[in-house]
Amino acid sequence: MNPTPATTPIIYGTEDVLISLCNSVTRVLSVAMQGPVHYSAMVQRITKTCLKPDIGCFVLFDGGFSGLVIINFSAAAAMEIYERYMLSMGMARADLARSFTSDEVSNVMGELMNQVVGDFASKVRRELQTHITQNQPKMLALNQPVVLSVDANLDMPEARRVTFYTDNNNIFYLELAIDRTQFIKLYDFEPQEAPDPDALMAQVTSGAAPAAPAAAPAAGDDDTEALLRSLGM
Repeated sequence: MNPTPATTPIIYGTEDVLISLCNSVTRVLSVAMQGPVHYSAMVQRITKTCLKPDIGCFVLFDGGFSGLVIINFSAAAAMEIYERYMLSMGMARADLARSFTSDEVSNVMGELMNQVVGDFASKVRRELQTHITQNQPKMLALNQPVVLSVDANLDMPEARRVTFYTDNNNIFYLELAIDRTQFIKLYDFEPQEAPDPDALMAQVTSGAAPAAPAAAPAAGDDDTEALLRSLGM
């Protein structure tokens, strides 16, 4: 039996995908910083994506649809995110890197970028019922203005730029380039809920198989031990 089609088709386009990605950025970074991150209600339609100073991060993804995600952090935004994230992890302020060009800062921003796109890919599976895979995030820390373009090999690219603000009103920019595509809902369905890591761990712990009892010694083993005892061994 075929599912009942929706009376009015619901179409998800570029802006809907962009909102989902923006929500992943705010969710991951808000948790990492233990503070609010928000984005502008206005989005820019751009013709190409670029890596810009002070720290540019990018990730390519492919699968149900292809695209490129770039986040360009100002030095102030990168350092605020890095410092608050590391302090929330228990690191002492005296042990933190002092410059945004430090490898440690780039590594942390790359880790958070990976979490952002991972969260986005999870929502794509639940909400759009398709699958995307990502490559390892790449970072570029620059102390002089240099603009680099990343070739995403898109057939009909659409690009957008969104402005983000940290808790201290430091600014960074998200750029998204994807193939021009639309998702049309053929029939109603309930998107799966995001998995709760704590609940999954509890389920694994409660479902762990009990340790197997030690095997009883075979009859032949008793005879062998008796022989050894008779020999004084």
